[in-house]
Amino acid sequence: MTDPYAIQPSELDQLPDRDPEETAEWQASLDAVAKAAGPHRAAYLMRRTLERAEGNGIALPKLLETDYVNTIPTAAEPGVPGDEAMESRITAWNRWNAAAMVSRGSKHGVGGHIATFASAAWLYETGFNHFFHGKEADGSGDQLYIQGHASPGIYARAFLDGRLTEAHLDNFRQEAGGNGLPSYPHPRRLPWLWEFPTVSMGLGPLSAIYQARFNRYLTARGIKDVSSSHVWAFLGDGEMDEPESTAALALASREGLDNLTFVINCNLQRLDGPVRANFKIVQELEAQFRGAGWNVVKTLWGTAWDELFALDTTGALVRRLREVPDAQVQTYQTRDAAYIREDFFGKDPALVEMAKLLSDDKILECFHLSRGGHEARKVYAAYKAALDHKDTPTVILAQTVKGFTLGEGFASKNANHQMKKLTVDEFKKMRDLLELPISDSQFVDGQVPYGHPGADSPEVRYLQERRAALGGPAPARRTHALAPLPAPADKAFASFDKGSGTQNLATTMAFVRLIKDLVRDKETGRRWVPIVPDEARTFGMESLFPSLGIYSPKGQTYEPVDRDQLMYYKEAKNGQILNEGITEAGSMADFIAASTAYSTHGEAMIPFYIFYSMFGWQRTADQMWQLGDQLGRGFLVGATAGRTTLTGEGLQHADGHSPVIAATNPAALTYDPAFAYEVATIVKDGLRRMYGEAAPGEDPNVFYYLTVYNEPLPQPAKPAGLGIDEGIVKGLYRFNTAESAGLSPVANAPRIQLLGSGTAIHWVIEAQKLLAQEWGIAADVWSATSWTELRRDALEADAALLRGEERVPYVRQALHGAEGPVLAVSDYMRQVPDQIAQWVDQDYSSLGADGFGLSDTREAARRHFGVDARSIVVAALAQLARRGEVKATAVKEAREKYGL
Repeated sequence: MTDPYAIQPSELDQLPDRDPEETAEWQASLDAVAKAAGPHRAAYLMRRTLERAEGNGIALPKLLETDYVNTIPTAAEPGVPGDEAMESRITAWNRWNAAAMVSRGSKHGVGGHIATFASAAWLYETGFNHFFHGKEADGSGDQLYIQGHASPGIYARAFLDGRLTEAHLDNFRQEAGGNGLPSYPHPRRLPWLWEFPTVSMGLGPLSAIYQARFNRYLTARGIKDVSSSHVWAFLGDGEMDEPESTAALALASREGLDNLTFVINCNLQRLDGPVRANFKIVQELEAQFRGAGWNVVKTLWGTAWDELFALDTTGALVRRLREVPDAQVQTYQTRDAAYIREDFFGKDPALVEMAKLLSDDKILECFHLSRGGHEARKVYAAYKAALDHKDTPTVILAQTVKGFTLGEGFASKNANHQMKKLTVDEFKKMRDLLELPISDSQFVDGQVPYGHPGADSPEVRYLQERRAALGGPAPARRTHALAPLPAPADKAFASFDKGSGTQNLATTMAFVRLIKDLVRDKETGRRWVPIVPDEARTFGMESLFPSLGIYSPKGQTYEPVDRDQLMYYKEAKNGQILNEGITEAGSMADFIAASTAYSTHGEAMIPFYIFYSMFGWQRTADQMWQLGDQLGRGFLVGATAGRTTLTGEGLQHADGHSPVIAATNPAALTYDPAFAYEVATIVKDGLRRMYGEAAPGEDPNVFYYLTVYNEPLPQPAKPAGLGIDEGIVKGLYRFNTAESAGLSPVANAPRIQLLGSGTAIHWVIEAQKLLAQEWGIAADVWSATSWTELRRDALEADAALLRGEERVPYVRQALHGAEGPVLAVSDYMRQVPDQIAQWVDQDYSSLGADGFGLSDTREAARRHFGVDARSIVVAALAQLARRGEVKATAVKEAREKYGL
């Protein structure tokens, strides 16, 4: 028979053993313990030994899981400063008003969530009372990412401290009247309170990591010392299933972000039921975060469990807690003591004996009520441990009961996320449990009343004193009275006006050249934040490496392999470029943090994030929406843009629709510039609007999306004449006429207006020549820099007409009097240029690249989609033939001539 405790040589051991005899003695000791006291005792000793080794700095692989108990034992917990009884009363009022607000609103059918804040109340209240710094000291304070479904509790607290009224609470989720509260943290809807939108789950944790990292970036670059700011992200255990939630954990530990704390409310429930019905989500998260290098603090059990752990002399209780799946823990929450005695304690003889020493009330107290996340002392200890820990971020796994204090009908029930109200009797039971002075007579016509102890009550004075000591109210968003940034010297923009001469230049490179000049500006250059997802060389940005440096908290600890080259790879502690590796989501999180620094820290930063246009909006459009909600400002740059401009890469890289997605975002100003001078004009105007002097009625809280192409092409000089810059910014201007292009059409020649955007305008110009030289057609060429802005202006004009105001859409004004039909051409799907069709008085048709892309040459791809110059000629002839201005046979002749 094989001895299960016999030492087996490891075939994988590649380290020489300097003292095999000593090694054998250690192994024999472990074998002896296992034989004499059992494998559980041996495992216990091994865990304690590994923990001691880790504490002494001995380099060993870390344990990925610890026992299912609190990280901080009761004896090691610090006392909670302040008045715990007072804080308990404050929390009771906030619990009540959060539930009342949602219940009262349910009669309007607007919904709301009660159970989340009920479980997390102490996680927030302890922070507000003792840890979360406001903005009245240095303008930055702490950054709080509030769990979206807990918003009623935050509103309740703002009501208690006088920042909201009953009228506000009664308009929860009813914003149209102008005095309402948004459902979740939406800065655009409530900009004095909310700082970060979080309810698109998974984006909060990702953004929090990059916000903490951007705080370090600001300090390292000498923009502002925000080293005292701490980022707190409140998350749900179910939310951690979102891939974005854990996408950047390694970044946070790699860069030592000890200014960041995740607080995960482990109530073991997601929207439909248990998070890990047959497993344990706390243990899974602990292993995940420990494996990523985070400090993990588990706050699972309340003080009522101390007696049980003291009786656990064999470790049977700890073992049982580790093996019981989460769904069964939820079942214990709803069952009587007899069931718990049989199902939990009855599985092990040692636990059977333990249970004999426990009353039914004690068992119910432990299994129904006592969770670490429901006790201020436990939460305070965890938060203090997080702030005391250095060099790595901390995650606090706090176990709670979803629906806690809301009554038996709510607590731990699978459906409680969808339950919106309590009955009057349930509210009265809750009142008695919370010991609130609310009389039965205050329930008028079955309506639950709000509760408030009075503006000068001890509770409100205490709350306000605590917030004053911590730097003012929180959460709070500040709009700092920042002086407009000085406009960069006009020379940087005007250098593109004369064109590229004999040199071919892609607009991607034109943008990079412009940025190289702008970052040298003495006033604003240091405020630019270049962001790139490991594609700087693709976009011709490697020349920025040695001059600006790539940000790294470690600087450059190695000698770069290209050290002898002019454009060597340079990392620096004060580097200006954020090069995130291959992660559009991480880059967008960077952009959001930088684009909102004007509010978060009172420092205007100018981020530009350049990416494959196909992968920006398509992959991270949800973050673009988050950016708009958070009132971010900056430049998104979709490079290698268009369906046919990127040769060889094929279907997955061929962008024919990013402007369509961008058009859905009200905060995005979308441009598809054709020429280098257009890029410069748009960037110049964007800097004015977002960072300088916005015109009356202009919202500075917008961001720009510029598509730029990678095809080297002749860049013409900027046309002379009035209104060119205005047309570029508004979305349309006449680039040339047949006459100004030197094509000298015959008298009374049929005429057509050709509109093109981005790279397509070059095919349009070629088609203009073919129409004149081979068909006797006069064509005028227009550059449509923004189909979307033309449409938005037209929609606003339509709305004005309904209000009785006379207003003509700009696109109609621009094309007024232009002879002939209009043919619009784009390297995107036809839906993009067709945005303006209904406001064009002339006959209108369009060409675009609809369908999947393909790998081939640019010329072949354009012929495939029917957008090359010769296809444009055929389409123009067909349009004129329908009007009777050319013979119908000309269309057939042209198709055959060009092999279409």
